[in-house]
Amino acid sequence: MTAALNSYVTRLLPLRLPRVCVAVTGSDATDMVEKAEALIRDNTFIEFRLDYLPRPTLALPKIKRFNEYHPHVVAIATCRRVANGGRFRGSVASQLDTLSKAATAGCQLVDVELQSAARCRKEQLQRLRSRAALILSFHDFRATKKLEETLEKMLAYPADFYKIVTTATTLSDNVTMMKFLEKQSDKHSLIGLCMGEQGIASRVLSVRAGSVFTFAAVKEDEKTAPGQVAAQELRSTYRIDQVDAATRVYGVAGDPVAHSLSPAIMNAALRRENVNGVYLSLHAKTLKDLLACVRDIPIHGLSVTMPYKEAILKHLDNTDSHTAKIGACNTVVRAQDGKLYGFNTDSAGVVRPLEQRISIDQAKILVLGAGGAARAAVFGLKERGAEVYILNRSAAPAQKLARRAKARSIKRADLKKMTFDAIINATPVGMGNTRESPLNENEINAKYVFDMIYDPAETRLMKMAKARGAEIIPGVEMFVHQAARQFEIWTGKPAPWDDMLRVVTKALQERSADSRKK
Repeated sequence: MTAALNSYVTRLLPLRLPRVCVAVTGSDATDMVEKAEALIRDNTFIEFRLDYLPRPTLALPKIKRFNEYHPHVVAIATCRRVANGGRFRGSVASQLDTLSKAATAGCQLVDVELQSAARCRKEQLQRLRSRAALILSFHDFRATKKLEETLEKMLAYPADFYKIVTTATTLSDNVTMMKFLEKQSDKHSLIGLCMGEQGIASRVLSVRAGSVFTFAAVKEDEKTAPGQVAAQELRSTYRIDQVDAATRVYGVAGDPVAHSLSPAIMNAALRRENVNGVYLSLHAKTLKDLLACVRDIPIHGLSVTMPYKEAILKHLDNTDSHTAKIGACNTVVRAQDGKLYGFNTDSAGVVRPLEQRISIDQAKILVLGAGGAARAAVFGLKERGAEVYILNRSAAPAQKLARRAKARSIKRADLKKMTFDAIINATPVGMGNTRESPLNENEINAKYVFDMIYDPAETRLMKMAKARGAEIIPGVEMFVHQAARQFEIWTGKPAPWDDMLRVVTKALQERSADSRKK
């Protein structure tokens, strides 16, 4: 390809490049090409990670056939050296030779690291660039810093795209990357994002800040960089192809949040109700970092989880009286003027499932626990006229909550002689396992047993309750109802409850199946 023709093709590339490039690895050439074949119906933009192969050049005949059979597919060839975070152990000269041959095999773009570019002659790079569009890349595996300085160094080498990938150690690093893209993307064709669990926001939002595209993994267990998201998840859960300047950003914030199902359930609701919004997982190691992101991204709505439900209250501009009584906030709304308003929907998560089964007014209900979840349950039930009893492992917190809510605290020894309309487990006992239970079987004397834990889907408490003849209310209902109430607060629309329940039930089943395989 002549330099003039290459320049013309390069000018067209940003206009037709899809937003997501899927990084394809493989144990050998056949494996890599088969994975690419399986992807291309939904993904027409792929990256062949040649450095993952023992002998990359042996794969090029198969890659050439693949490119000839699929002229609509855009392919990047990458052969990253070990020194720069890849797996290729050859010299810079052999790296460039491999990429040159990949261009001849039909790969329209090639990726060369800044460090490799600095070690070769400029005419070598120019020769490579005459065969394919050149992505000059830089990876920082430790931090997000000196982005402007890094770009300045890169601009010394003529390229078609400049790719800067850093590591997010805070949520604010995402903001730093996006502000950099907003400032520089009008002048240069940039690809920018942050690696790591805390960089997930940048993988979704960088495309609206000016990044030409973002990267995705084939599957969750085939990531080529820390924090990389599977292509299907980027498309179906985060709807990255619809993200634009008007897209409202929502998220779940806590420490940790990696296993939260909130993104799956909330993005499903946003899609169903045609809301131009995206809901992200925000791993906040400090409340200060989280609040800075709420302002700077800006985030329109926040689901707050542990350990920030209580601490965030003093940073809010206002809360309703119900939230103030509970002393914990799990829902934040950012108004147009930037002010933050707090709510607690955990009560709705308890009350709504019960209301579908019993009349709560004057019902006799036992709440296990005295923490934030228990407080939400107790105050929510008292507001509906229930007769509430509290049992906690330590008596003092239960007595304090009982006094505040005008409920009654009881001792465990009293259980065998008492019966209830419903027992609610608001403790973490049984979370993530089927061995533990907050009660023994002979202490379960109720028509309904409601376990607020939703993972596992059936806890030991629920199994024992069934054996005692009680009807079960699974924790997934609490999770969905509190999320549905959040959705209503944020959007003013009725929540698609059935869809949300279906999505979370499916996700739990898949998680359970995956854990059985391990």
